[in-house]
Amino acid sequence: MSVAPRLSLSVQYADESAEPPDRATLRRWVRRALERDARMTIRIIGTDEARTLNREYRGRDYATNVLTFDYGGDPVLEGDIALCAPVVAEEARQQRKAVGAHWAHLVVHGVLHLQGYDHDNDADAARMEARETQIVTELGYPDPYRMAA
Repeated sequence: MSVAPRLSLSVQYADESAEPPDRATLRRWVRRALERDARMTIRIIGTDEARTLNREYRGRDYATNVLTFDYGGDPVLEGDIALCAPVVAEEARQQRKAVGAHWAHLVVHGVLHLQGYDHDNDADAARMEARETQIVTELGYPDPYRMAA
């Protein structure tokens, strides 16, 4: 029997305009994606903060959906995940996905990044997308990479 990873999770709501998930839901999603012990903060942000963070840390001048900040940590992962509420809501609308399913996918995406998954090349992207799909569908949501009809 395997032991579930330990999690210390702080959640900050700097922007609630797009009705982000509650703390219990975020914790459930993080736990499902977590493969090892972790200390992390999830911060729900608006477009101004998302744009500033993306510009300062990635050199891209636009608000993005999710940013992961990995501070290392061995054996306990440490990091922050910033999710832009208005961008998440708008992407869900554009992609004709349920907003809750999109939130779940992006939380899982951020947690996987924190654990070293990436999508910088085709092989890594395929590995990460397969893991995301497995976790998101186990949470009861549709495959995040299949567009809604």
